[in-house]
Amino acid sequence: MLASTALAIGAACAVSAQQAPAPAIPPEAIAHPDIWPQAHWPYKADPALEKRIAGLLQRMTVEEKVGQVVQADIASVTPADVKQYHLGSVLNGGSSGPYGDDLAPAAKWLQLADEFYAASVDKSGGGVGIPVIWGIDAVHGNSNIIGATLFPHNVGLGAMHDPALMRRIAEATAAEIRVTGQEWTFAPTITVPQDGRWGRAYEGYSSDPRLVSDYVGQFIRGLQGEPGATDILKGPHVIASTKHFLADGGTEDGHDQGDAKISEAELRDIHGLPYVAAIDAGVQTVMTSFSSWNGVKMAGNKSLVTGVLKDRMGFGGFVVSDWNAHGQVAGCTNASCPQAINAGLDMYMAPDSWKPLWHSLLAQVKDGTIPMARLDDAVTRILRVKMRLGLFEAGKPSSRLLSGRYDVLGSPEHRAIARQAVRESLVLLKNNGSVLPLNPGANILVAGDGADDVARQSGGWTLSWQGTGLKPEDFPGATSIWAGLNSAIGAAGGTATLSPDGSFTGAKPDAAIVVFGETPYAEFQGDLKTLQLKPELRAPLATMKKLKAQGIPVVALMLTGRPLFVNPEINAADAFVVAWLPGSEGAGVADMLLAGTDGKVAHEFRGTLSFPWPATADAKGKHLFALGYGLKTTSDTAVPPLSEDPGVADNAQQGTYFANGVPAASWSLIVADAAGQQTRITTVPATGANGDVAVTATDHIVQEGARRFAFGGKAQATIALTTQAPVDVARESNGDLMLVTTMRVDTAPASTLTLSARSGTASASVPLAGLAAPGAWRTYGVPLKCFANQGVDMEHLDVPFALTTSGKAVISLATVQLGTVADQIAACPK
Repeated sequence: MLASTALAIGAACAVSAQQAPAPAIPPEAIAHPDIWPQAHWPYKADPALEKRIAGLLQRMTVEEKVGQVVQADIASVTPADVKQYHLGSVLNGGSSGPYGDDLAPAAKWLQLADEFYAASVDKSGGGVGIPVIWGIDAVHGNSNIIGATLFPHNVGLGAMHDPALMRRIAEATAAEIRVTGQEWTFAPTITVPQDGRWGRAYEGYSSDPRLVSDYVGQFIRGLQGEPGATDILKGPHVIASTKHFLADGGTEDGHDQGDAKISEAELRDIHGLPYVAAIDAGVQTVMTSFSSWNGVKMAGNKSLVTGVLKDRMGFGGFVVSDWNAHGQVAGCTNASCPQAINAGLDMYMAPDSWKPLWHSLLAQVKDGTIPMARLDDAVTRILRVKMRLGLFEAGKPSSRLLSGRYDVLGSPEHRAIARQAVRESLVLLKNNGSVLPLNPGANILVAGDGADDVARQSGGWTLSWQGTGLKPEDFPGATSIWAGLNSAIGAAGGTATLSPDGSFTGAKPDAAIVVFGETPYAEFQGDLKTLQLKPELRAPLATMKKLKAQGIPVVALMLTGRPLFVNPEINAADAFVVAWLPGSEGAGVADMLLAGTDGKVAHEFRGTLSFPWPATADAKGKHLFALGYGLKTTSDTAVPPLSEDPGVADNAQQGTYFANGVPAASWSLIVADAAGQQTRITTVPATGANGDVAVTATDHIVQEGARRFAFGGKAQATIALTTQAPVDVARESNGDLMLVTTMRVDTAPASTLTLSARSGTASASVPLAGLAAPGAWRTYGVPLKCFANQGVDMEHLDVPFALTTSGKAVISLATVQLGTVADQIAACPK
């Protein structure tokens, strides 16, 4: 039952530095450092450097020391804040850009870098003026910046089995980061994913820790230079951050930010192994994971962060947390968490919580909750890294090597490296009848919904966090798969035709290439329940079958961040190629699919699987293709017909509460009056709120794909989605996701329209203002944190959507779901 139609706003939760008592850590979550391997930290003790640091520490106030261990997001901090609070670092989240523009040109990034630097070293009014360091998620190239080279994601790079090329990729990435003034990348990700349902699986090179370890050292050398080197900024380098410590790729059922319920031996031998190579290579920072080991969050596990990483393995850089991950430690909130620094964390990534966290840390140091010795150790580690970087002598970002060299972004040399990586990463799973390579002088049809889309082929962490909401013009200099094929075929005298649905007129094509697969996602937004494409992404299968029935050889090209059950597509194709997420250089795909002008193989397939390929959609099921499988172009191995039984129930959409005119499974659509009396809407036409709201069907994309609600205006009324099984969207709230609803205003409301959410008896409302003119479908987004900030328990959300008005109105509703992109975004009430 709704407590009231309007779902009255709950009081905002006050932030306090006072902590809830932390529960005792269970024995199964306590590591034994003496059974872990030792690494060889390449930096020898430097008495002069230590004397310099000691001198700084002696002069620093407690406020300055606390500032060094706090990192704020550029969307929530100003240069003036950096000066006032002595902040040691800033970052840009996946969807944060300079001056509020996530798609800002490169020059704006460099301009803001100068402003933050100038504020940090400004000693007016006192202070030691320690330079700030800016961290950026340059995870497949400097992928936040328009015009940068976008390399294949790690899942593809793992298939290359080419450590030397990894170093060249890292060197190019470091150079492009330096152009825009940053000094620190949150890469490489050295996770070892064990379950493809995990939404971050594509950030891992392989499920084999030995392959990951082979890559780590070369990639860090490419970013930072040779181990043991100082004055890193004098070369074309940046500092690296291996992540996420530890076992984010080993969580139960592949649940992002979940719990790795595994033995210490498995934790050590699978997930810990790559950290030996990382420390040997002198990685300067390590990022802790959101996830847990046997129920204890990594950011609060002293036995691992201090005992294993720092003491046993000898890591001599500093440890930073992930985005507000400290707030998930038992007994903590985003605003207060002494447990994390006491466990060994050195820098808190507190993107939007930095200010209350700064105040709570200051109070906790002063009252002894955080020992001064631990704070001094954390600050010392941060200062060592900054001094090895050469930050104190480097000057403002725009004065440094490569700064402002915008010709380096997406340079021909870097694009050539990326194109080579695309060639080496593609894996050939089937080539029955030696269909490949195709004759470029022939008549070739290019079909499928992913053929001409650079954003799609680049995946998540591309310009925006999720890699969504992007346009072709956001990728200057990039080449889509279609563009690469069209250029190569045209140059060879052939004919290429782009037709997403596979239709054609005139002569029958000599062959067809069908591009299909996943759409972009990042982190938990990509979590799956089963290893299969979402239903809405399977339409190209019908295109393959249609073309095959016409006697046209079909080459299936799959874009994906992980191996998935696609036996029907493999059966429907004569040749099947996994392109992973190749990035900006789609011409590398053409290199592999087409023969040379002499008719011979131009580039032999060399990529092999760095993850096993599933035989069914059951993540715990058998494998179809083993780790290391991959055909050569000239292989004569035929793939027999495969079973098309997925072995599990079909994958359900996650984070979707209403679509195609009906609520998702376990959800109910109700209409309620001011007294809270409800009518559940199961069929239409129907009425609710004592007959004052009429519900009928209307079209959206498909016939009757939406519902139309006519409010009579006699009294206040609400339409809502409810469930008896509350959902946990706490991580989505922390990740800045929104509740996104697709609506059409048919008759403008005569009174204020509000959107509310509820957990139990706690509720919160956000007014929707400036609705679109009647007759236009439009998406409206409300940040989930608007509800969280007003006291709604986002771990137990039972009403994510309640739309209320008291006047006459006619509104049509098509979808309600979680997302990151909307035409109009509501502001959170203050």
